[in-house]
Amino acid sequence: MKSYTITVNGTAYEVTVEETGSVSAPTAAPKAAPKAAPAAAPKAATPAAGAGAVKVTASVPGKVVKVAASVGQAVKAGDSVIILESMKMEIPVVAPQDGTIASIDVAEGASVENGDTLATMN
Repeated sequence: MKSYTITVNGTAYEVTVEETGSVSAPTAAPKAAPKAAPAAAPKAATPAAGAGAVKVTASVPGKVVKVAASVGQAVKAGDSVIILESMKMEIPVVAPQDGTIASIDVAEGASVENGDTLATMN
């Protein structure tokens, strides 16, 4: 596992990246705990069994304020896919690896819970 510090909207988060399996490229699942504020950083789930797909999930409950990517769009690891509003903060949910957006599973204005699938990547 590797630890990183990221800053989102001026708030620093400690992120631990753990390799959970392999597809054509390393797959990482960022997990975060805030240093100062009680909010979490973006998180992605592990690849779907046998499909080689990566599900991008919410790590906090909130409301979708923007869908930043579209189906068929190529994204790089760290690119914003969905922007959530949680605890009066906008939290980008990012691509965990390079790939292509296969599906967007939420719409702007939708309420989501921790662990809900927001998008799927190949």
